[in-house]
Amino acid sequence: MKKINVKSKIRREELNPVFHFKEKEEDDKILTKNLIKQALKTGKLELSGKNLKFVPEKLYNLQDTDEKINTSIDFNKTQNEDDLWWNKKGLSHLDLSSNTITEISPEIQNLQDLTVLNLQDNSLTTLPKEIGLLKKLTRLNLSRNKITELPNEFFRLRELKYLNLSYNDMIDISADLSDLVYLEILDLSNNKLESLPGGIGFLTRLTDLFLHHNKLQVLPNDITSLRNLQKLDLMHNDLKFLPEYMGDLRKIEFIYAQHNDIDKLPDLEGCEHLQELHISNNFITEIPERFFEKLPNLKVLDLRDNKITKLPDDVAMLKSLMRLDLSNNCVTSLPSSLCTLAHLVSLQVEGNPIKSIRRDIIACGTQRILKTLRDRDKTVLNGNSLRSPTIPEATSPFPDKYQLKKTRSLTLCGKSITEIPEQVFIDAVDADISIVDLSKNKLKQLPEGLTHLSSKISELNMNANLLTEIQPFVSKFIHIKYLNLSCNQLSELPDEVGQLQSLREINIANNRFVIFPACIHKLAHLEILIACDNKVEEIDASEDGLGALKRLATLDLSNNNLKNVPPVLGNMTQLTSLSLHGNCFKSPRISILEKGTASILSYLRDRIPKEF
Repeated sequence: MKKINVKSKIRREELNPVFHFKEKEEDDKILTKNLIKQALKTGKLELSGKNLKFVPEKLYNLQDTDEKINTSIDFNKTQNEDDLWWNKKGLSHLDLSSNTITEISPEIQNLQDLTVLNLQDNSLTTLPKEIGLLKKLTRLNLSRNKITELPNEFFRLRELKYLNLSYNDMIDISADLSDLVYLEILDLSNNKLESLPGGIGFLTRLTDLFLHHNKLQVLPNDITSLRNLQKLDLMHNDLKFLPEYMGDLRKIEFIYAQHNDIDKLPDLEGCEHLQELHISNNFITEIPERFFEKLPNLKVLDLRDNKITKLPDDVAMLKSLMRLDLSNNCVTSLPSSLCTLAHLVSLQVEGNPIKSIRRDIIACGTQRILKTLRDRDKTVLNGNSLRSPTIPEATSPFPDKYQLKKTRSLTLCGKSITEIPEQVFIDAVDADISIVDLSKNKLKQLPEGLTHLSSKISELNMNANLLTEIQPFVSKFIHIKYLNLSCNQLSELPDEVGQLQSLREINIANNRFVIFPACIHKLAHLEILIACDNKVEEIDASEDGLGALKRLATLDLSNNNLKNVPPVLGNMTQLTSLSLHGNCFKSPRISILEKGTASILSYLRDRIPKEF
């Protein structure tokens, strides 16, 4: 057959291949005039899934770009309301997710109104240090990139409440993470983390912490200081044990610790809000005595794929339990008390050497197993079997040694106490107590017994007592990080308070201060200062006063008698929350105060005399 040569009439230069190397100019064209106008109207810009390799340069200066587009205004023509400069908004939401962006320009610092930034699913390996200048940023998503480390300046984002760094290549993370004190949700999952920095316990506002799919072998002990934590995900790590005082996580609701090397169940007394405990695929051999006693709200207990040999009778104390998974353990029998659990709808026991119940019954499922147990022990059916342990009524408002060791805190809140026996504090030393809550009582001064805990105490709450003075021995609390003296009758603080160099947060609200306590100016590591609802008439914001507090992020001076606000307060640019309303001064005006911290500081800076 004769071959026919067909010459293509299409020139090579006319070909437009589907895959080609993108030039920066192509990405710049993505940001059209209409997109810019929409962004300035709504304050939001959506550029997700645009196949961007570069961030359009115009994005960093939207206002300037729009001015170039509208170079002149004809006052004889009716202007579109959206085009008027006073109707334009600063960019607050920026979504650049699902692109192939490899770097972010230092010009990101121009987006000062940004509160939400989504850079998920790109090809970033690092971030510019200028990102730390985005003082209003509250939500940042950096997941599914190739980030190995963060610049030190990153941890100046003190306003962050949500931070997602999952699916990156991070081996460690800076101890400066503890500076992000407003974080509520932190996701570090699917990285290569081998350890967590000490100080993570300072993130006391955290409610959700995701650490799954890393290489963690141990958790820092202060992780149990996360008193607002509700969800903790530790799946797929190399943990051999959980911290001793998990019971300090009083608000925890969900714990996920599957696929680790844990050989012992943690002591969870104090975790009364716990609803789900998932700790399957570990090496646990036994369930400790009284383990179930303090978990009244537990609904799901997943213990499958361990080496447990016995299920205790007191499993019946889990009155809210709906699902129990004991599959693939070494259990040889089931307690009859299981059938007293009125809400139990799923009981998984496959893969155990149970001989007391036939395999065909087990194969029939939960209800058949429970019926068998019920039929075997008629006393259970009549309600005459297991009874909850009788707990004698307390004859004293003070906890015994056993309670102290279990809770690791001395809590005597709301008991109308006027004095506390020294022995209580001596017992607290033996129990290694670090948290003391004596709030809502009738104490007129700090109990002398607190000196026994001087080297251990990290948190002291004296809120709502009758304190008229603070004794000098407070200087011995060398490790204290949180001090609450609010709602008392204090008018001054001793100079010794200035020696508390570990203090991160102090609350002196609702007292009788007329003169602001100068000792507070010496607290170099202070981050949160609440001094509202007093009678303070003036403040010193110089470098020898509040200006010395370089780490201060929150300052509340509302509802005092301040007659003026020193302009140099505006130099405290690290402040992310400044409250001044309810005072006597006329400047700044209410309209400025309502615009928030950044506007107040800017207003004050503009009024600093030039010689400063």
